[in-house]
Amino acid sequence: MTLKAANEEEMIGIGRQCARQAVDGSVFILSGDLGAGKTHWTKGLVAGLGSPASVTSPTFGLVHEYTGGSLPVFHFDFYRLESAEELITIGWDDYLEREGVTVIEWGERFAELIPAGATWVRIRTLEDGSREIELTTFDTG
Repeated sequence: MTLKAANEEEMIGIGRQCARQAVDGSVFILSGDLGAGKTHWTKGLVAGLGSPASVTSPTFGLVHEYTGGSLPVFHFDFYRLESAEELITIGWDDYLEREGVTVIEWGERFAELIPAGATWVRIRTLEDGSREIELTTFDTG
């Protein structure tokens, strides 16, 4: 499925739409250039799950947890990680086993650790500044 967002509010709206399909164990991989709207999409997902949390990019903390909604959201950013081992050390496997929804910015960096069946959210900035969002199922094969 391919969607288009003309601005930040529409990107947040697409995240809200994706929240309607999110269930315990859902994993979303967000890819796109810096400033493409990955965190805005996540704001919509978190709000769509009913959490009042203020969403920010987890670039320096590596993971943020958002609670208060129908499911907790674990928001990762793989951008600064150097290796898959570093991700495992911070408890990656434990997060995947917890009740909740996992969102990963820059998930393609360690695709070998992403569970099959995750939803890949590819965000591309178009010449007019709008965003094209392609939703596909991640396949490890």
